Amino acid sequence: MLSTTLPVQVWAHRPEAAASWLATLEAMHLRGVLPGRLKELVRLRIASITNCKACQLARKDDSVDADDLACLAADSARFSPAEQAALRYAELFVGDYTAIDDAVFASLKRHFTIPEIVELNMFCALMLAGGRMTYVQQAYEDAP
Repeated sequence: MLSTTLPVQVWAHRPEAAASWLATLEAMHLRGVLPGRLKELVRLRIASITNCKACQLARKDDSVDADDLACLAADSARFSPAEQAALRYAELFVGDYTAIDDAVFASLKRHFTIPEIVELNMFCALMLAGGRMTYVQQAYEDAP
């Protein structure tokens, strides 16, 4: 699930909490209701904002390629309307969460079911927390 073992080495000081964290990540990636490509785009967009090198290096879905990464933003015409809505939500979640309002949720509802929106919200929270935690712990192969 991770691109490096360094976070696990840090988390080994709290193995029960680490196991729960990893189980939650696994559930999101393997048994989630959102498409893998969409989650990967959101994950990588959040990683680019949080500057999580470990997350930027990892690949969870082969359908996201170098061309996707070159223009990874909500306003890119490369992405489907649903992907654009999810990326916009992720960008707001990380950078301007107080701007997430009824209009943002109305936009999401045009593309996603309520369970999918809930999962997107939880997924963004996990990716943001994980990226920030990894960054502050300097749990990288090379410290940023």
